[in-house]
Amino acid sequence: MTQSRNVGFIGLGSMGSAMAPRLLENGHAVIAYDVNPSARAAFAAAGGLAGDSVEEVGNRADMVFTSLPSPQIVRQVAAELAGTRVGIVVDLSTIGSRASAEAAGLLAQHGRSFADAPVSGGRAGALAGKLTLMLAAPAAVQEEVAPLLSHFGKVIPVGMQPGQAQTMKLINNIMSVVALAATSEGMAMGVKAGLDPHVMLDVLNISSGQNSATRDKFPRAVVPRTFDFGFATGLSLKDVRLCLDEAQALGVPMMLGNLAKTMLDITAAQFGADADFTMMARVVEQWAGVEIG
Repeated sequence: MTQSRNVGFIGLGSMGSAMAPRLLENGHAVIAYDVNPSARAAFAAAGGLAGDSVEEVGNRADMVFTSLPSPQIVRQVAAELAGTRVGIVVDLSTIGSRASAEAAGLLAQHGRSFADAPVSGGRAGALAGKLTLMLAAPAAVQEEVAPLLSHFGKVIPVGMQPGQAQTMKLINNIMSVVALAATSEGMAMGVKAGLDPHVMLDVLNISSGQNSATRDKFPRAVVPRTFDFGFATGLSLKDVRLCLDEAQALGVPMMLGNLAKTMLDITAAQFGADADFTMMARVVEQWAGVEIG
């Protein structure tokens, strides 16, 4: 077991509420804060300590993890933590490289260290401790934070500059959405032609068409008609927009990425930003006049 630490956690949403308890389970003393009182109460019921503010968490922990929904909120929380006693802030959010660098700069002005560590694997992966964590930070900071990050899943260092892990995460996410869109079209075509969706997935998953949608999203959330993979369309749109903005700044064309964004825009307009992003398959079903499953 990793040596016990006094740890803070800010953001107890879908991902944070699954990750913070894993620190408790591994023997760490954890104080957590979220703007939602019920989220704080649930964490306290799980054996953690609920803080009353970002500042309280930063003053009572030597390392603070953040899992937050937007670049603006991460920047705000980083500014609040900069004035506390915390030594290292580890951001698990998906916010893009520019916001990550800004957060690191705010903290550095006050002598605080920053680690960029976005995650992939969804809530199910967080609950099981099987996330993929992309880590970018100076070597000494990586050495400090990696043992605690390992409680959440597999840690893969990708660089030493803040934002490098964010770039990796955005690339992963846009490729995932493109795969979801393509799989929605292919599965709708097959079912309309009379193919069994379960058989289709069996074939695809041992063939060159396999991807994260055929292996996980469709068998878990689309074919059973639950549409509960655990990632909101609005959050996926946020990630895709960040990726497209950064690609444009780098001069990299993303034609398929822009088409995937259009599919997410339509999904959000039809079903709402809070709808699971696997509802994209419902959009294609309606256009095709068929139901997958």
